[in-house]
Order: sequence, then C-alpha cells, then structure tokens
Amino acid sequence: MSEEIGYEQARDQLVEVVRELETGGLSLEQSLALWEKGEHLTKVCERHLEGARERIEAALKSVEDENGDEG
Repeated sequence: MSEEIGYEQARDQLVEVVRELETGGLSLEQSLALWEKGEHLTKVCERHLEGARERIEAALKSVEDENGDEG
C-alpha cells in the first residue's frame, strides 16, 4: 500500500477480515493471506491511534503551559 488508509477504513477492513476468518471454509493459503492483511491493518490502526494520542497530549500540554503563564 503506497498511501496509508484512514483509521475508519482500516478498522472496517479489519472487521471484515475477522468476519471472514471466523466464517471458515477457507484454504490454509487464504487464511494466512487474510491473517497477514489483518496484521497490516492492525498496525495501521495503531499508528493512527498513536498519532491521535500524541496530538491530544501536545494540546493538553499547550493548555497547561498557557494556564501556568497566567498565575
């Protein structure tokens, strides 16, 4: 994947991968391919969540710094 997909799209695809794996009836190769796709999608979601966490922490620090300057 050259361009990373958004969090919601990755999450939705991951849900579909899990659904397909739970349904069963796939060959070993198909199951492994889906598992690998799921691993990739999980990493994409984790990167998005980590980025969001960093942005929130930076925003909170900024607010704390502003409030500290007033005192």
